[in-house]
Amino acid sequence: MFAKKISITAQQKKWLCISLAALVVLLAIGFIYYFSVRQSLLDRAMLRAQKQLKEEYGVTLRVEDYGFAGLSTVALNGVTVIPDSAAQLMAVEQLQVSVELWPLLRKRIKLNAVGMDRASFTMINDGDGTNYDFLFRKKTASTKDTSLTASSLAQKVDRLIRQAFDKIPSNLDLNEVRVTYQDSSGVQGLYVPEGKMRNGRYDVDVFLNEVSDKWNLNGIIDAGDEEFSVTVTSDREDMEVPFLRSRLGLAVRFKAVTFDLKEIKRHGKDQLKLSGNWEVDQLQVQHRRLSEKPIVVPQASAEGGFLLAENAVELLENSSIKVRDFVVKPKLKYTHTPSKLLELSVSTGQFAAQDFFDAIPTGLFETLEGIQVKGNIAYQLDFKVDFDNPEDLVFRSQMDDRELQIVRWGRADVAALNQPFVHGVYEDTSKLRDIVVATSNPNFRNLAQIAPILRRTVLNTEDPFFYKHHGFEEEAFKLSIVTNIKERAFKRGASTISMQLVKNLYLDRNKTMTRKFEEIILVWLMERSKVVSKDRLFEIYLNIIEWGKNVYGITEAANYYFGKTPDELDLGESLFLSSIIPRPKTGLSSFDYTGHLKPWVRRHFNTYGYILSKLNQLHDVAVPEAYGFYGVTLQPNLRPPRPYGVVDSIPSSDDLHDLIDGIDAEEQQRRSLIERLFGKKEQEEIEEE
Repeated sequence: MFAKKISITAQQKKWLCISLAALVVLLAIGFIYYFSVRQSLLDRAMLRAQKQLKEEYGVTLRVEDYGFAGLSTVALNGVTVIPDSAAQLMAVEQLQVSVELWPLLRKRIKLNAVGMDRASFTMINDGDGTNYDFLFRKKTASTKDTSLTASSLAQKVDRLIRQAFDKIPSNLDLNEVRVTYQDSSGVQGLYVPEGKMRNGRYDVDVFLNEVSDKWNLNGIIDAGDEEFSVTVTSDREDMEVPFLRSRLGLAVRFKAVTFDLKEIKRHGKDQLKLSGNWEVDQLQVQHRRLSEKPIVVPQASAEGGFLLAENAVELLENSSIKVRDFVVKPKLKYTHTPSKLLELSVSTGQFAAQDFFDAIPTGLFETLEGIQVKGNIAYQLDFKVDFDNPEDLVFRSQMDDRELQIVRWGRADVAALNQPFVHGVYEDTSKLRDIVVATSNPNFRNLAQIAPILRRTVLNTEDPFFYKHHGFEEEAFKLSIVTNIKERAFKRGASTISMQLVKNLYLDRNKTMTRKFEEIILVWLMERSKVVSKDRLFEIYLNIIEWGKNVYGITEAANYYFGKTPDELDLGESLFLSSIIPRPKTGLSSFDYTGHLKPWVRRHFNTYGYILSKLNQLHDVAVPEAYGFYGVTLQPNLRPPRPYGVVDSIPSSDDLHDLIDGIDAEEQQRRSLIERLFGKKEQEEIEEE
């Protein structure tokens, strides 16, 4: 069936021609008006920008000459940015900027092309200040950009993403562009001799300090589809990323890194999904808080993304991290309001245990290098904390390692603990001496040669569930986390005797984050293998731990403080020795000039004497007043001199500092232990006493 033919009368043709002519005339008038006023509009915009930079940031913007170089292109010559009372930050000989006309009509500035010729950006930190700190200065309430105001986290991020893509041009020309950072450690710089981007595709060489070392950046930026990808490759694996070491103390090297932002999805106003992936090849990271030696990751990747809602952000479902053949898919969510809530879940399912150890980066856990295992394992972690109510913490950690078998130990040969060995004693990173852990050492004592009451007091003070747990005490972990969140500082650890032993035997003195993880893995392997009995572990512990300045092992401690052998120690002496294990070098500060204990030490005696009594562990020893507090006397040659005019002894400044440093953590531990052993009512009763 044919469509009906539309006929146009002569009169209609006449009016159509008149309308088209009128439109052309209006457009011509508009263009004439635009060309007549655009320079004045540009002048006003320039003055407004200069005034705003000066008033809000204390920065002077100077432009020698500017004007239009086309329909929508502005050319600027001799552009400089100089902060008040600071060195020049930026200088550009020639700068050209063009915007897209259609978004401009909707009052939205979207860059189309940028050209930059002979530009330098010089960041200086002279110790007293920088010439770039204004970039991070918060605006006052009156000058805040209202375009960023939003009630939803998703909306805020969405606005930032849109603005970022608007500010990235589709076409870019760079010629002799330098970026330099200067501080007390020296000068580092990047140099781009020539760089181009056409329709979002770029391939740019970036040189380090204008020498032959270079990185290549290539990828695509598609503002229309909101996609971004970049691959960075280096000529040499030992090339270090500039600026990070001087700014953060962080050294980073890599062979190649790829990042790909694949998709941005919006579901209404309050839900934004960002997804993509990244890969890294031969990554090396070094920081004093992580490890003394470079951490090497041969190959790693991640895929997934984030879901942002009105007041929360979480990992997308099935987001994964892969290192070699080991893959983990964590679940993570952080809710900002009405309360700050962090939720983390890891469920690995069954996987080959060797894949996990092979995935550990070289240089991260040196004691595990060379370890060989067989069997499958599975791990489940459920963690949830409300930072406003940390007492409601959820912490469940379960390892299914029934099939795990250790074929060969790494550098830390735990099985060798069953034989005589030599333990090196260190003060920080300096070695003091060796201790022979064997009967050939006259100071060595097996458990049967150590007073039972000393063994009981140490266990109750340091690790009351030592013979029941498998290296870790979950309730202690929970209490540690809760305490540290409340104090907003690291006030309390959760070390068991097994963890203390591993730390002393195998780990260096460097306090890094990775050392704690290494300690946890070693304890897990040691306890899981059961190659060393609990009695043997406790025996080693009592023979090597520090009990004073250059006082190691129970034999030296008993003789040093009381002139006794380990089997001669009584209740009071045992309670004292157990009290100084957390801070052994402060042992002598517990005594006054008469050789008796200072009053503030009695809290320890009351608490742990009470625990020993309730557990019926004092049935075979004499129990004097205050659990032997008044009977403890220090050897005369170690007593401090009698202060002039002092009647009653008071803690010294060192004592007070020590008390302030440790009292909160010990108080939490004491309360928690009594409550767990005997219940809340018993804990309240001893508080009243």
